[in-house]
Amino acid sequence: METVVVTFEGEGSGTSELAWGQLDAWMTVRRLRSWMPLGGVKPLDPGTTIDDIAEELRYLLSRYQVLRTKLLLDDPELPRQVVYASGEIALEIVEASEADPDTLHQRYRDTDLDFAAEWPIRMGVIRHEGVLTHMVVLMSHLAADAHGARVMLREIATRTKEPVAGMQPLEQARWQQSPAGQRQNEAALKHFGATLRTIAARRYHGAPDPQRQPVWTADFRSPAMRLAVAAITERTAMDADALLLTLFAIALNRVTGVNPVVVRPLVGNRFRPGLADVVCSATQQGLCVLDIAVVPFDEALTRVKRATMTAYKYAYHDPAAFDALQHKVSRERGEDIDVSCFFNNRRGEIKPAGEVTPELIAEALPRTVLQWTATDKEPLRRMFTRVENDAGDALRLSMLLDTHSMSLADGEAFLRGMEAIAVEAACVS
Repeated sequence: METVVVTFEGEGSGTSELAWGQLDAWMTVRRLRSWMPLGGVKPLDPGTTIDDIAEELRYLLSRYQVLRTKLLLDDPELPRQVVYASGEIALEIVEASEADPDTLHQRYRDTDLDFAAEWPIRMGVIRHEGVLTHMVVLMSHLAADAHGARVMLREIATRTKEPVAGMQPLEQARWQQSPAGQRQNEAALKHFGATLRTIAARRYHGAPDPQRQPVWTADFRSPAMRLAVAAITERTAMDADALLLTLFAIALNRVTGVNPVVVRPLVGNRFRPGLADVVCSATQQGLCVLDIAVVPFDEALTRVKRATMTAYKYAYHDPAAFDALQHKVSRERGEDIDVSCFFNNRRGEIKPAGEVTPELIAEALPRTVLQWTATDKEPLRRMFTRVENDAGDALRLSMLLDTHSMSLADGEAFLRGMEAIAVEAACVS
């Protein structure tokens, strides 16, 4: 292996507290004990040179302040960010005899990141007999969420030289300390406090015999559910976000018996002024109360849509202040308030590719696949469900499940329940 040192310089520098989206990501990094890498492996076009890749890496760090950011960890719970105006980073060149792309990807992914000493991006290339074949790039979720990563990919494809859009994290942090930012945070905390004081304390009924390895992941792929969701969105003119969250809530209520369902949806916050196309981590965990038991599906859908609008309004907040509030209300109530139920739709809208009929949905049902995998994670006391964006003609759900909260059998019933509810709602006359 060899390295090429890439120098860079860009506009903007300074030190401040973390912006709320960054802090939300940092708290998740600490909770999961992972640097939360995003990225992967990319085949390279014939003729690509080391200079080409070095220039791409230089472009990224010169353009985006988040990639020129390190942390001051004097207080690990509330670190500060330092944005540098210039610096250097190593680009790795790995011979194919030493590693293949997947091996390099795994090494990058599994090697902890020193947020105080390292830039939040790793890039390397695979070389075989003098020819570059693949590039491996990973960056931390602390630097960018999925939307920010998409903006970055779009801009690097054209090497845009337009000034970066919107408020960078240093400016976000300044706004958050302004009177307007403090009003937003105070309103959110008031809403959260009222919610935490009235909801049931428990989200799950627990599992009587948790698995020897308590934390599992599920990969659920359903062509029928994709067709059903497309048909329902067409019939109701409702967006897929609200529809998928409705399916989630009804299925979870049927498995746990707990109503209203309390869930923390991941909210992009990109509708807020100055955040639309910023490369940063702006996604935060909202708090949503969904009263959907014993009502017709379309009524549940309307209720969820209304509740999510409130959740999105207050999702932009200081997450450390939310945690403190949760502990305070738990002490007041004399019981721990559990809100460890998360939902993230990464798929976006789902459009029908032609007419969807009940017969077509029924024909797709046997192709549903569910696979469970044990993890080496420590107990998390949580359930986290994601709608993924990479399953072709199927709707793919991934779930991280701690069996101290919900058994594998209940987890399967929940996933298959989402599918069954979607199919039933799609096939109404």
